[in-house]
Amino acid sequence: MSRIFRYNTKRYPEQKISIDNSPRSGLAIKYRVEDLTGALLPGSFLSKILDQLELGEPLSNITLQQLQKKGFIALFRYAKGELWFSEYAVVAHQEQLNRRQAVAAKMTKENAEKKPKEAEQERKLELSYAAVQRRVDARRYKFESDPRSISKFNHSKLREKYNLEEYIEKSDFPKLMDILRRVDSCQRLSEDDLLWLKTDGDDYYTQELREKYHSNEAEFYAKDFRASKNPWSAVNASSNYRKCKKSSAADELLNSLNVDDSRDMHLKSAVLTTHGGARRDLRDWDTALKFGEQAHKLTPKDLRPCTLLGAVNMEIGNYALGESWYEKAVERGASEKFVDADIRRIILLAEKPKQIEMCRHLLESDPERYFWVEKILNQQSRHRH
Repeated sequence: MSRIFRYNTKRYPEQKISIDNSPRSGLAIKYRVEDLTGALLPGSFLSKILDQLELGEPLSNITLQQLQKKGFIALFRYAKGELWFSEYAVVAHQEQLNRRQAVAAKMTKENAEKKPKEAEQERKLELSYAAVQRRVDARRYKFESDPRSISKFNHSKLREKYNLEEYIEKSDFPKLMDILRRVDSCQRLSEDDLLWLKTDGDDYYTQELREKYHSNEAEFYAKDFRASKNPWSAVNASSNYRKCKKSSAADELLNSLNVDDSRDMHLKSAVLTTHGGARRDLRDWDTALKFGEQAHKLTPKDLRPCTLLGAVNMEIGNYALGESWYEKAVERGASEKFVDADIRRIILLAEKPKQIEMCRHLLESDPERYFWVEKILNQQSRHRH
């Protein structure tokens, strides 16, 4: 690191770079390296690296080694993907402080050792550096206070949070960012927004965004249940809790609900089916089966208890019985496409030996319908070899 500091302090006055007017200063400020002359020199080692990072281009192993060797640890870790940009900014800021402290300490030591004339020259250099730093700080404040910079930074954080850092169509950007801001602030989406995400904006409906949407919906219905005691709100809340991996919250909420005295068979069945799904998520197979069977007796024409019983039986290895329940669900209105998608999810979430066992059973049962499981078997075979 000492070589870097010596380069900066010795060459800085000779270069006479105007930070205020340099088109690279904004980039240098963003990456917290504006105190390094190389960051402001087009074509320099550091300048090229900043350009590559800004464009999202990977750095070569040699370049990464050079970064590490030269002591740019924050840049090295960020380029390797070990840090989010918000984390990088904290680490890089501390590195910058360390550099400046090292420069100040070096100047102090050299001033004490030099002759009066040399000491005076160093004092002037330090004052000059301080003046430049004041201009840099003023520019940074202006840059970071600019609403456009703040907006761009907030957009970047939201895209990172919801795994949307890939290319976004220019025409989709305003709508998508509006949706992200509202979802992130726990606001509910309109039916039109949700429809857009499921159709035109399907590429942007990431798992992270789905889970946050369902978390917001769950909290909305749970709050409504606490206020109104409407059991359907508890069912809706629990259904959404399951979709954002909070099945324990769904189980707890439904345990507090008592509909034994209700004459609404559809409500009782919905409570039992949803609760059975939550217990299924928590791997309490026996309770899930019991709730599913009770729900089916209450509403024998409803497909939902059938799909629950089909899924649980498939998961515990009762494949023929699971298929039978799925067939009942199709007879009651479920599409084969929906059933196949449900079975596919079960297979992919199962352990490898269970996946193979389930795929073989399905192929023996109906090779024409379940032709798609051959691809999963082939993948397993390649992995084993």
